[in-house]
Order: sequence, then structure tokens, then C-alpha cells
Amino acid sequence: MCNQMVAQMVEDEQANRIFRALADTTRRDIVRRTLTAEASISELAADYDMSFAAVQKHVAVLEAADLVARTPRGRERMIRGNPETIQRARDLLSQVERAWRNRIDRLDAFLAEPDQN
Repeated sequence: MCNQMVAQMVEDEQANRIFRALADTTRRDIVRRTLTAEASISELAADYDMSFAAVQKHVAVLEAADLVARTPRGRERMIRGNPETIQRARDLLSQVERAWRNRIDRLDAFLAEPDQN
């Protein structure tokens, strides 16, 4: 397998992790909150109707997707959103949008052609 194919597979797997993580409302909210200011898991958990452990699991999914980073501060673990990964997700969505717009433009051009029959 060539290096380019391996690199594409790694990029695809990273994209899958990002979009799976962002598919959940709570995780999207955690990312949004931690992009503006870091927060401890306790601070995050206080705003959700779920256990501390459940919020910890959400953070672990986000961390695996590189959407947040966890850094120790004393006894707490502070969570900070990763804007570079958000930008990567935005870029991936832009690529998909361009591909679909290109397809729609080609379909429009095809439908606008006079009948060749």
C-alpha cells in the first residue's frame, strides 16, 4: 500500500472520529463551551442532567477525536477546545460542499443543453 493511500486512510479515520463525536448534542455543546474558555469536567457536568462519569465519557470521545485537550491543573483536569480540529472539520465540509455544487452545476448545464435527438 503506498504512503498516499495510508495517509488518506488515516485522514478518513480522523474525519470519522470528528464527525461521530460531533453527532451528539452534548459533545457539540462541550466543544462550543471549551472553545471560548477552558473548564473543568466538574464545571461542565454542572450544566447537564447527567452524571459526572457520563460527562467524563463525552470528554473522552472528544479527546479521542482531538476536538478537546485535557490538561492537569492541581487536582482538576481542565478541558480546552481545539480550534485547529474544528477548522479541519470545516475544511472537510467545504470540500464536500464544493463537490456537490460542482455536480449540481454539471446537472444544470446538462439539463440546459438543447435536445440532441
